[in-house]
Amino acid sequence: MAAAAASRFGHSLFGGGLRNCFPGLFTTTSHKLTCNTNFLSQQQRTFIQMRTVLKVVDNSGAKKVMCIQALKGRKGARLGDTIIASVKEAHPNGKVKKGKVVYGVVVRAAMQKGRCDGSEVKFDDNAVVLVDKQGQPIGTRVFGPVPHELRQKKHVKILTLAGHIA
Repeated sequence: MAAAAASRFGHSLFGGGLRNCFPGLFTTTSHKLTCNTNFLSQQQRTFIQMRTVLKVVDNSGAKKVMCIQALKGRKGARLGDTIIASVKEAHPNGKVKKGKVVYGVVVRAAMQKGRCDGSEVKFDDNAVVLVDKQGQPIGTRVFGPVPHELRQKKHVKILTLAGHIA
């Protein structure tokens, strides 16, 4: 009732107070309050779960893979976890071909992970390094930054192949 009266007379219920505290969160259009979805979508980061497309950051021959199953955890995979994935895009003369089912270790995740010192680490993309069943990397090089949390998960070989450890 008050909202109808406020919109009829051209006044906002918030009086500019809430709008001034959170610039960019709310936008007013024709006296209706709408939520800016771009701001909220940047804040919602989830686990790597079934059907998540990940970038491959080694020289095994695959470009993109799609997660079939996260091997640990009920919700999904995080940094350092192993997943089973299907190759969606591949280089024509690489070791791994399109359609092959492979194992991978998550080396970059958009979901934040807390560290012991109170800081948090998160990346812009989801990336994976392909490994065999024993956990040894298929490729011989790893591109881009790799977090040092992989040392706790016993993926030391990936850390030695990486050019930059974050």
